Amino acid sequence: MSAYEDLTYEVRDRVAVLTLNRPEKLNAWTAAMEKSVKQAMAAAVADDDVRVIVVTGAGRGFCAGADMGLLQQIKPDSWEERELATASREEAFDFASGLGPDVSPHYGGRFGYLMQVKKPVIAAINGPAAGLGLVFALYADMRFAGSEAKFTTAFASRGLIAEHGISWLLPHLVGPAHSLDLLMSARKVPAAEAEAMGLVNKVFPQESFMANVMDYARMLAETVSPRSMAVMKAQIWKALFQNFNEALEVGDSEMQKSFASEDFKEGVAHFVEKRTANFTGR
Repeated sequence: MSAYEDLTYEVRDRVAVLTLNRPEKLNAWTAAMEKSVKQAMAAAVADDDVRVIVVTGAGRGFCAGADMGLLQQIKPDSWEERELATASREEAFDFASGLGPDVSPHYGGRFGYLMQVKKPVIAAINGPAAGLGLVFALYADMRFAGSEAKFTTAFASRGLIAEHGISWLLPHLVGPAHSLDLLMSARKVPAAEAEAMGLVNKVFPQESFMANVMDYARMLAETVSPRSMAVMKAQIWKALFQNFNEALEVGDSEMQKSFASEDFKEGVAHFVEKRTANFTGR
């Protein structure tokens, strides 16, 4: 296991697990944590043994939002220079993969780089996710929740607004009406309701939560093409800024490229030969 500040990182069964690690503070977000997450994401992307990335929280929480001590230090006339705002900018990595369409022009800010990460990013929400913690989870490709998890945007109850792109991300997931409810009321939403409105993909029983998430992650790591996943991820995030014909054109172009890939040849061969696939990502 490799340790980062306010984060642990380990790889098992071709799955990188990033664990937000301030359990005594419900993993409240810090500048050090933000830097560590970006560093660990870069490490996972560079590691050919990693096929899937899972982010979860230590202890009983996922992330309680920005550390209140940092919020208390904010000065209105220099808010862009606050510690949390500069943390991610200090860590420069090139996440461009060359697979699929380029999504970098569309997703900026502190967490937009996650859309460029070529490997699937799964938020394993094991407990409360609030404020910035919820926003971060929305940048993941998929979200699974434990049955005891709770969600709150929190911003309106702090005198704040829809921060860090949540005003775009949330309506694309749950629609405008649910988004306005969650943002304006800042109410706590139980896992079952979050699943029903589409905020999370699936809820697993708390007692088997991480085992269920890891089963899914291993399925992706072991049975499907890493190249296919990377291209599909870029297609989906790009398509949100395209019309149908533009998305269709990209799909036709990427399909032609896939025919020349090693993974396409392996995909046909393992099916015909009735054996386990051995994809390389090439």
